[in-house]
Amino acid sequence: MIMSYIKVPSCLILAVTPANSDLANSDALQIAGNADPDGYRTIGVITKLDIMDRGTDARSFLLGKVIPLRLGYVGVINRSQE
Repeated sequence: MIMSYIKVPSCLILAVTPANSDLANSDALQIAGNADPDGYRTIGVITKLDIMDRGTDARSFLLGKVIPLRLGYVGVINRSQE
């Protein structure tokens, strides 16, 4: 069902994935890659940057070095309860 919507050439794809999971194997980015192999219509959103594992660096993803997207990536950091 999702593919029927994101195959439309005028559709922008918002691929949202949490930073505390394996970003290279993200289901959202893989599905978006099937519909938009060149990355012209996809915006990547990486959430939960504040709870990433220590030693993990999302900078290369946010800069588009691992999976390049023409529209780029947006990082989301949630406010803490403190």
